[in-house]
Amino acid sequence: MSSEPVNQADSPFSVRAISERIGAIIDTLSEVWIEGELSEINVRPGSPTIFMRLRDPSADMSISVRCFKNIFDSIAPLEQNARVVIRSKPTWWTKNGSLSFNISEIRQVGVGELMARLEALKNLLASEGLFDQGRKLPLPFLPNVVGLICGRNSDAGKDVVENAKRRWPGVKFEIREVAVASALAVTEVSTALAELDSDKNVDVIIITRGGGSFEDLLPFSDESLLRLVADCKTPIISAIGHEKDAPLLDLVADWRASTPTDAGKRVVPDMSEELARISNLQDRSNRYIQSRIEFELAKLASYMERQIMREPELIISTRRDVIKELAARSHRSMSSALALGREEISGLRTQVRTLSPQATLDRGYCVVQTSDGSVVRKASELKSGQRLRLRLAQGEVGAITE
Repeated sequence: MSSEPVNQADSPFSVRAISERIGAIIDTLSEVWIEGELSEINVRPGSPTIFMRLRDPSADMSISVRCFKNIFDSIAPLEQNARVVIRSKPTWWTKNGSLSFNISEIRQVGVGELMARLEALKNLLASEGLFDQGRKLPLPFLPNVVGLICGRNSDAGKDVVENAKRRWPGVKFEIREVAVASALAVTEVSTALAELDSDKNVDVIIITRGGGSFEDLLPFSDESLLRLVADCKTPIISAIGHEKDAPLLDLVADWRASTPTDAGKRVVPDMSEELARISNLQDRSNRYIQSRIEFELAKLASYMERQIMREPELIISTRRDVIKELAARSHRSMSSALALGREEISGLRTQVRTLSPQATLDRGYCVVQTSDGSVVRKASELKSGQRLRLRLAQGEVGAITE
């Protein structure tokens, strides 16, 4: 059975016991390599130990570290915010319940190594297509609201606003002032970017800061920030530093401004230029309309000079003569057709009358029928004393055969 005491409300651990337990667990941990920025370097006169804090360059987090002075002095003099890699072992101080890391080796991260890391990150993002021109969003011609992320009371932000308002006085800004040169930079810039991207009134977002050293601009090459920019639905303008400065944000953003001033000029059109362009278009349209009107008037004048327009009754008189001629030809044709029809009908009438049975009766012939109405065609068909009916041209008579 376990010899560990049961921890309950009626049998709690003492502060000493719990602190020693934590210390025992931490003592089992091995040395680790940690990268960060040194801050709060506290060199106490006469003390062999230097106390510092190691800060995460991309988040508001830090740990307490300490090292012997000889280890600290073994490398080039380290200043505040120096980027280092340390090998250390965590130590728990049971007396005050604090955690610290004892440094056994310290290395300064040089610019060359940082640039190599950025180059590797650049190649990785490029292979994923984050720099492709096909995924970049077009900038709006005249944004409703411009989102601006800049440093607190920074000249870069003022340059953007001033140059934009100089070009288009009515432009509206939604400004987020954040840290742009400390461990808080990535976190605060990312938070502000997510907030502005979710605002439906914001049509474009500018991320800007003034120039600085290579290390000062590292937050704008942070992988988490770059991926957030790539996922934004709102067009992003990068205006970091000067023309020579090139953080990776410039490659991921939808448009790169060489300076904050350039961003202010690019985000909105120049009102004076647009008014001049409108005035020019109005002049051109007026000249075209005037020219077209004059052309049509000249064409109408040319039409009016024609004889048909000067004497429009010629159209009626000419057509009247044509109609008369056609009517006469139609009358002659119809009269001729009627005459021929009359002659043909007269001939047919004569034929019909000649061939008519009535005409035969009129010439003295008669139709002999028996009492049942049958027509007698042969004398041999009759018997003596048979009654007959004779149909004449006019009327009928009876007869008896002998």
